[in-house]
Amino acid sequence: MSPAEDEGPSGVHCRLDELLEARGITLTRLSELVGVSVVNLSILKNDRARAIRYSTLSAICQALDCEIGDLLVRTD
Repeated sequence: MSPAEDEGPSGVHCRLDELLEARGITLTRLSELVGVSVVNLSILKNDRARAIRYSTLSAICQALDCEIGDLLVRTD
């Protein structure tokens, strides 16, 4: 089975929940700021995303005034 087909843990944790809380921003507001649906942001927030576009990653980091390494961390 290739890594793309693997449904197990990815070894990457998204800290979106912590960053939203620290900045006092709701998922709904972030959705408005970055142009990504609440459903897709929720999938990312709950570590169920299998991939993320660079443009989305950049938009989230810009909206939250953070670096990519603040948002995504290794767990393996």
